[in-house]
Amino acid sequence: MSRVQLALRVPDLAASVAFYTKLFGTEPAKLRDGYANFAIAQPPLKLVLIEGQPGEDTRMDHLGVEVDTTEAVSAATTRLSDAGLTTAEEMDTTCCYALQDKVWVHGPGREPWEVYVVKADAGTLAKQQGSTCCG
Repeated sequence: MSRVQLALRVPDLAASVAFYTKLFGTEPAKLRDGYANFAIAQPPLKLVLIEGQPGEDTRMDHLGVEVDTTEAVSAATTRLSDAGLTTAEEMDTTCCYALQDKVWVHGPGREPWEVYVVKADAGTLAKQQGSTCCG
């Protein structure tokens, strides 16, 4: 199973959770301090909400593709590198309340994309130093 991830930085987490619960007809899969995510079956989407500053407009934080295994992350790393893209691997990294293996690339407009697998739950939203996650 793979699905696209859209991570948004939102000014009001509670209002955003209420809106997206209604929009997609499902409750958050994970709801923590300053963070929520939805594992939406149709359309297949991982929607991540990261609390930003009150009064700011919602903005894209980053994009991603969630995969099932570390091997799929490694295969994506090889494929992207072979295609001439600059990759940045982050293995056993903690971000967004999860322990993950991932690889990052940036699109022509500098938009960050990650291919990642969630390996375990984690107790913190904070990214590890030097990570592209949740910038």
